[in-house]
Amino acid sequence: MTARTVALVAHDHKKAELLQWVKQHRALLAPFNLVATGTTGKLISDETGLTVHRYKSGPLGGDQQIGALIAENKLDALFFFWDPLNPAPHDPDVKALLRLCSVWNVPVACTPATADLVVTSPLFSDAGHQRLVPDYGK
Repeated sequence: MTARTVALVAHDHKKAELLQWVKQHRALLAPFNLVATGTTGKLISDETGLTVHRYKSGPLGGDQQIGALIAENKLDALFFFWDPLNPAPHDPDVKALLRLCSVWNVPVACTPATADLVVTSPLFSDAGHQRLVPDYGK
């Protein structure tokens, strides 16, 4: 069985908050394949020693690359600390990413409180747990 894949994304004003959260939950995250948008992934890798596959920066297409993982059923959870008080030039990409999580039933956490609940759930680390993937072909 292959390790599940988790994405870590944060807007500029939320990067420190996500980094602190990852450090707090490093042991829980270590068994997963971690992916992230460019700058966030570098920060997490440099500061924690975790292996993180880095996609492009969010505004340069990284959000869409992670969205493609969701659409291809290759992402198991998204931790996206987005900044609701500072509009981003790539806001449509952000909304599309969050929309895809709803469409494909991918757990998404946008705040440390929600992220804490997700990673401490027994289902998060249960390799046998299967997320129900909607079948839109019917």
